[in-house]
This record gives sequence, structure tokens and C-alpha cells, in this order.
Amino acid sequence: METSRAGFGSLLSLALLAVVAPHPAAAQTATATNAPASEARRDGQHDFDFEIGTWRTQLKRLVDPLSGSKKWVEYEGTTVVSKVLGGRANLVELEVQGPAGRIEGLSLRLYNPQTRQWSLNFSNIRTGTLSPPSIGGFSGGRGEFYSQETLNGRAILVRFVVSDITATSCHFEQAYSADGGKTWEVNWIATDTRVAPGSGDR
Repeated sequence: METSRAGFGSLLSLALLAVVAPHPAAAQTATATNAPASEARRDGQHDFDFEIGTWRTQLKRLVDPLSGSKKWVEYEGTTVVSKVLGGRANLVELEVQGPAGRIEGLSLRLYNPQTRQWSLNFSNIRTGTLSPPSIGGFSGGRGEFYSQETLNGRAILVRFVVSDITATSCHFEQAYSADGGKTWEVNWIATDTRVAPGSGDR
């Protein structure tokens, strides 16, 4: 489930979202650029195949990132990931709700065969627009994606991480940095558990 982005982020911030910056973030994004030749040649167009299907999503988000606030709110719902364009792209639909309300979002993930990287493009149903893309890829079973956005008028870096991938579960985290990537504050944490076919979930 990738879903926040200043609020959604896999999807990357429904009410928020995840976000590769050319300068400070470039140091992070350069992961792909400065990777060993064997890694640079790796074809990653099937990296998200593990996630195709329906998932039960449990997530929590930090209400007011980069403010010193420690207040988190929790949600639960469903993530559906569908393969398109022969696996070179996929769509993520997130629907969760909790005491703080409901989050609905869509993430379009696109694979670039020239750069061997993915772009994660999130849309919050409340705005109807796509966020700036997070760019990155997978290495050693872990995906890292970066971009640059603004939060309350200041430029920030956004990091979205996919980890702990198994056949039946995976973990997502989004974090913001206001100091060029020196320190990061996690603001979006989600765990997806695969829904068995015929279980009645969407």
C-alpha cells in the first residue's frame, strides 16, 4: 500500500503524500546513478509484481509533521493493486478510515526502462490532481523513492520506503526532511496483509 505523500505517500498522502530532488535529495536519489554497474543494468520492471492483488491495510499517520507534534491517528481498510501495461505500470487504490476520518487515494506507478527506475504519482480524491513524482527503485528487496515538495511554505524532501516484503505482507513508511536529508521524521506507516481470494473483501 503506498499512499501518503504529505499525506497518502504507496499510495504516498491521501490527506498527505510521499515525494527526488536534484540537489540534497540527489545524494539519495543517486543511489541508482552511482550504483555498481551490475545494479545499474538491472531490469526492475517487475519489482512491484509481488503487490498485485488485494490487501488489508493498517496505517497510522502523524497529524502535523515537522512541528514537534507526537499525535498519531490510525486507519484501517483496503488496498487494491492492479497491473497495467503488461506490468510496466500499476495502479494502487487505497480506501481506509478511522476516528480521524476517511482517506481515499490513487497511485500510478510507472517504470522507465531507460533509467531503470520507477516514478510514484499520487492523487488525493479531494484534490483530483497528481502530486510531484517520487523516483527510485529496489535493491536487496527494499524500495526507496525520493522527491521534493513544499510543506507550509518551506521546501522539504520526502522519502518513501517499501520493506519487509513477503508473499503475504509488506511494510511502507514515508518520512520528511527539512534539513536536506540530514535527519528524517517518519509521518506515515502502513502494513499490508494479503487478502485470500474469495474472502469477501473488495
